[in-house]
Amino acid sequence: MSGLMQRRGLLAFTGALAGLSLWLLDEVSLRGGLPDRMHFFLMAFAIVFFGGLLAMAGPLRPGRAALSALPLAAGVAGLMLLASLRYDMVAEFHFADLSFAASFALCFLALPFLIAAAGPGWRDYAALFSESWLLVVRVVMAWVFAGLIWGLIWLSDALLGLVGLGVIDWLMAEGGPLPGMVTGVALGVGIAVTVENADLLSPDLILRLLRVLAVPLLAVMAVFLVALPVQGLSRLPEGISAAVILLLLVACAVALVSAVVERDEALAAEGAVSARAAQGLMLLLPVPVALAGWALAQRVVQHGWTPERLFGVVLVVLAAGYALLYLRALLAGAGWRAWVRRGNLGMALAVMAAAALWLTPVLNADAISARSQLARLEAGQVTAADLDLAALERWGRAGALALERLETLALEPGQEALAERMAARTRERAESGDPVVIAQEAEALLADLRAVMPVQPAGATATRDMLLAAIPAMELQSWIDACRSPLPGTERPGCVFVVADLWSDEPGEEALVLLREPSGFIRYEGLGLRGGEVQRRSVAAMSGVLPDRAEGEALIGALQDEPAALAPAPLNTLGVAGGILLLP
Repeated sequence: MSGLMQRRGLLAFTGALAGLSLWLLDEVSLRGGLPDRMHFFLMAFAIVFFGGLLAMAGPLRPGRAALSALPLAAGVAGLMLLASLRYDMVAEFHFADLSFAASFALCFLALPFLIAAAGPGWRDYAALFSESWLLVVRVVMAWVFAGLIWGLIWLSDALLGLVGLGVIDWLMAEGGPLPGMVTGVALGVGIAVTVENADLLSPDLILRLLRVLAVPLLAVMAVFLVALPVQGLSRLPEGISAAVILLLLVACAVALVSAVVERDEALAAEGAVSARAAQGLMLLLPVPVALAGWALAQRVVQHGWTPERLFGVVLVVLAAGYALLYLRALLAGAGWRAWVRRGNLGMALAVMAAAALWLTPVLNADAISARSQLARLEAGQVTAADLDLAALERWGRAGALALERLETLALEPGQEALAERMAARTRERAESGDPVVIAQEAEALLADLRAVMPVQPAGATATRDMLLAAIPAMELQSWIDACRSPLPGTERPGCVFVVADLWSDEPGEEALVLLREPSGFIRYEGLGLRGGEVQRRSVAAMSGVLPDRAEGEALIGALQDEPAALAPAPLNTLGVAGGILLLP
């Protein structure tokens, strides 16, 4: 087999393994085999590892690519796991798009450094420049190829469907590993073919086109700066942030200057026009950076911190770094290109450091924002009616702590407006079926039930708590009412929770629950664990009739006094009332 075919086969196998691994992690998690945070960590590790391996498999041998991707995956996955601890549930962290943006930036910028480290060295700007652009080309072309593969699959499926053959549809059934494996194979083959034809997919054409854009961008920036004193920033359409547009302008200018400067002096853009345009962009760059910082400062003063504004400030600081380094490059005279390359290298490291810090407690944007909004309310800078409670709900544990502080503050004299706002929030969430409110109400009901329901044996509280989780919140109140209604002529609760090994063929223990209803009838509930899920089952008596009314009340009292002995049978039975069993 030729070397080309070996590479294609190896990368195709790597892609298939990636798809299979992600599917297996999801399957294990769905079956309760992995805690949520461990599943999140392993998924992040797998995505970064296989993504980095495939992306670096062109310039590096597969073995070296795997060794380089391993520490990157471990580091990024660990940082993401650390950032997820800001939320009670990992599912909430999935909406923290800024953290995912920081993770992506960290991964993408690290790859050229890892590739260069295996060759001329991680500080070699020419290698970093080339590998950065080639990386973009490889990844884009691989995804285009994967899209074409899926297009061919669906076209083939439609064609075969005309003659009644649904084989492809069956193979791609939802929930199976094949869709992910097919995508992985397509990405692997796409990257392999892209590497084989690197000379045909050189980014030189893209760089030449970018250099042409330097002059128009300089003209636009100059017109903007001339019109700024007259028009101001107030004419932006509603909902568009001035800081975002200015930062995008800065990013475009940095990209075009870098394209003009190229990887080294031999390949740098020739001609005075492009070079002078790049120098003009470098000279004007501090102005949009300063304006973006001013626009963000105004928003922070008016409305306080939010994660988005804090992220914007980080970007402004990084943009200011580029602007200052480019001004320093202009002062170098004829050697300005070398200074730009040196500055780009340093700023790439700075961006990676900022992205990593964003995922650590050093830059916990949720906590900073929650404290800011709470401080503004306590200082009288914002009224209770204008406080953004919905934002606090999105800010994880820090937001929850701020909401708890608001609940406490609402009880103080003079805080009637805040108290009404918090009460309205609770009503709105309950009416909308907010799962968080429902979960809180269910937990409160479970706590009340555990306080009033006797359990036998007395030490079986862990099994009781696990099995009670299967009871819907709307039903828990009726159980509490039965327990709080004493048995006639006594002060005993009208219920009992009995834990025993009633299914001998299943691991763990099951439960029998007896509840005296207001009508006097006895209600029997069975709870068992099968396949990792709590299931409710009917209860039957060996005699054919379960004890009811007075006999049932006496049975509840007897079971509260001491556990019932188990009687051996194909299904174990409680040795009371002629034998009571839990149907499988």
